[in-house]
Amino acid sequence: MRATTKRSAIAAMTLAPILVLGACTNGTEPGKSTASAPVQQRGYYKVGNPYEVEGMRYVPREDYGYDETGVGSWYGPGFHAKYTANGEIYDQNEVTAAHKTLPLPSLVRITNLENGRQLIARVNDRGPFVAGRIIDLSKRSAQLLGVEKVGTAKVRVQILAKESQTLKEAALQGKPAATVVAQAPVPPPVVEPGGRDVERTPLPPPLSEPVVAAAPAVDEKTLLAQASPGSATVAQGTTIGGRFLPAAAIKQTAPKKTQLFIQAGAFGVLDNAERLRQQLTKVGHADVSQVQVGGRTFFRVRIGPLTSVDQADAALAKVVAAGAGEAKIVAE
Repeated sequence: MRATTKRSAIAAMTLAPILVLGACTNGTEPGKSTASAPVQQRGYYKVGNPYEVEGMRYVPREDYGYDETGVGSWYGPGFHAKYTANGEIYDQNEVTAAHKTLPLPSLVRITNLENGRQLIARVNDRGPFVAGRIIDLSKRSAQLLGVEKVGTAKVRVQILAKESQTLKEAALQGKPAATVVAQAPVPPPVVEPGGRDVERTPLPPPLSEPVVAAAPAVDEKTLLAQASPGSATVAQGTTIGGRFLPAAAIKQTAPKKTQLFIQAGAFGVLDNAERLRQQLTKVGHADVSQVQVGGRTFFRVRIGPLTSVDQADAALAKVVAAGAGEAKIVAE
């Protein structure tokens, strides 16, 4: 199942009034072109304000410690050659991805826990806006990770902190990010007084009629043959149109046997966790477990394990309907 059907709802909440800061779900449809010359399309640095889609609230922020497991999906033809949320042009044949809250652009390491394939992708768009999904892969990213044909997979997503901050500084200064992005010393992230999100647009808006070089269609077998085995490192890549793009490089790691759970909530106070557990008895059996995160004790409320993504989707819908609006699918 692809996470494409609900993405257009974000348009009115993320675009500036003059509509030059487009997202891929509502950007101006580019004119048809087969020109092969690269164009300036590096976009701009964007965090963004809190927004709502289908009743769910999302709070973008600079989270350079982000590390999450869950279900990944992919999106492709319907958004190809349209604007992304930070003014780039979405190319389904590039190694990119969409995320609901991470800064744009960012670099993330994505691991398919089911087959062990791992790659580094550029996050340059918002999404997926389907409940229970944590990352939306471009078509090429999905092919390389082995997700294209099955539609979804259990994944782990980790931000590359220093490299992502280097991309940020390059974007804020209006400079192309070098292919040796991992080597540059990085200053700490900018935090505005009061901890407000940063949203800056120092670069000129993208072309209203962008020219996109058409990439040839390549099947998964050929892609994997072309990928650099065992070397999914950020040092590989190139700068195209002012943007640093990671190489289509796969690192093969050991697959992990994981199970899916619905995490209905995590609390610092046990009584609050117990209250939610009781609230979910009409949905199914929920457990409360104690975990340590960043030196702090949390009590998490979970339902599971669940045997499939479809079963997890159904359980998540019931948990959200029962009042746990922050519930999510996790893979462990």
